[in-house]
Amino acid sequence: MTLKALIFDADGTLAETEEAHRQAFNDTFAAAGLGWHWDHATYLRLLKVTGGKERMAAFAAETASGPRPDIVAALHRAKTARYAEILGNGGLKLRNGVQRVMDEGRAAGLRIAVATTTSPGNVEALAQAIWRRPATEVFDVIAAGDEVKRKKPDPAVYLLALDRLALTASEALAFEDSRNGVMAAKAAGLRVIAAPSIFTAGDDLSAADQVLPELSTFRLP
Repeated sequence: MTLKALIFDADGTLAETEEAHRQAFNDTFAAAGLGWHWDHATYLRLLKVTGGKERMAAFAAETASGPRPDIVAALHRAKTARYAEILGNGGLKLRNGVQRVMDEGRAAGLRIAVATTTSPGNVEALAQAIWRRPATEVFDVIAAGDEVKRKKPDPAVYLLALDRLALTASEALAFEDSRNGVMAAKAAGLRVIAAPSIFTAGDDLSAADQVLPELSTFRLP
């Protein structure tokens, strides 16, 4: 079928945001007096768990420490606010090729969507940092992790995006940076272009339809 939409993952695919997320987590942990600190290696390992609240729960179970389960959501909201502050300080840039692909897609009449395990607030913070516009003005559809029961590698968030686009999987193309993301998109029936990020450089992306270092060399079919 004719291509009608491009669906992007957010963190690591649109921009290298994971270090800002790590800083926001650590700042939030320090403010709450948790005694937790996620160094680069720890955060890299925890990224295998999709979703910030899920990461905190996994680390709490692993270390037998941390916040009570009933305050994890509140801590995550504080982390989201801190993340927005960090991005608001400037310096965040789209990964190479992303803006061109989006612009060429728009010029070809394609719709642009996001399917991500991160929260809607984090998508908004990214849009404001990059485009200085609300996320709803940048993307036609936003499907976020808090809106589905199961996160990547489950296909739920991609299926939600397709439902909101009112398209079949054959009418859209996904862009991902991680193994969990590629698995989710493929399970939803989508074709997937993968470009590993700094934090996912070691992931097995072989299930993707095409793997590129970045999107600067990608051309729409």
